[in-house]
Amino acid sequence: MKPGDVVVGMLPGAVETKVRPAVIIASEGYLRERPDVLVGILTTNIPRHPSATDHVLQDWKAAGLRAESCFRVFVITIHRSELTVVGRLSVRDWEGALTCVRHAFGV
Repeated sequence: MKPGDVVVGMLPGAVETKVRPAVIIASEGYLRERPDVLVGILTTNIPRHPSATDHVLQDWKAAGLRAESCFRVFVITIHRSELTVVGRLSVRDWEGALTCVRHAFGV
């Protein structure tokens, strides 16, 4: 698993826990040292007016997703054994997701 990988697993959302896709946002250093993973969720509920912590994916098909999706800084920590890698964000979508994370955490 690497930063920018698209994964699926049983993940909580704002309303319910279900099998959903997410993106690994943990750094390579974090992933080397820990058995868990930090992810931001992906949603097919595309906001009409995305916030600064939402990024509508431009290359969602190439990332292994079945439908148009939006990265959202809804951060979850989960053990990597509960996730399956299904794809990888394109460079431009990864940069968009990182911009959202930086905005959310002020870094």
